[in-house]
Amino acid sequence: MSIKVIGTGFGRTGTDSMRKALTILGFGPCHHMSEVMADGEQKRLWRALAKGAAPDWSALFSGYNSCVDWPSAHYWPELINIYPDARVILTWRSPESWWESFEKTILVGIGQTQDQDALGRTLVAARVFGGRPHDRAHAIAVYEANVAAVMATVPRERLLVHRLGDGWEPLCAHLGVAVPDEAYPNRNSTKEFRAALVRQ
Repeated sequence: MSIKVIGTGFGRTGTDSMRKALTILGFGPCHHMSEVMADGEQKRLWRALAKGAAPDWSALFSGYNSCVDWPSAHYWPELINIYPDARVILTWRSPESWWESFEKTILVGIGQTQDQDALGRTLVAARVFGGRPHDRAHAIAVYEANVAAVMATVPRERLLVHRLGDGWEPLCAHLGVAVPDEAYPNRNSTKEFRAALVRQ
């Protein structure tokens, strides 16, 4: 099994809906932060990587055909070379709307956790945002820099920029598959994310 689709977009850009969409289209199982949180071995492997361990991508992605969201999205510059035949998807929303969603969800989770080894702390807060995830201007600049880097690095024919609300048609055209006879997924709203935090 090898990764066939690589997501490069930050969390809160429709990544959970994309995870479900890719699964429906036959590119699952799809790796996502929710998969890491639900599996002890995944958690151990990705936490070690975030702390500087050498990556063993075959182990990190064992059983998966695609990946979206953090933690994998942070490593897209390596992954696009390791899996040169994989299609690349940049899930996107406006920087301001991304911050509004991030601030109400992931940032709350980072603030609430007592686990010093949690990926929200060691990867998202420390590595992605340089220890300044609560700094709105800084976080938005990091978000925009990631978008710009993906656009500048990934060949146009290999990349799809999938904006919130784009639905099936551009995604299916990019992956060379038929549009399914069901609605595009709409998952993990701010309300759903915060309800899940309470349940943890």
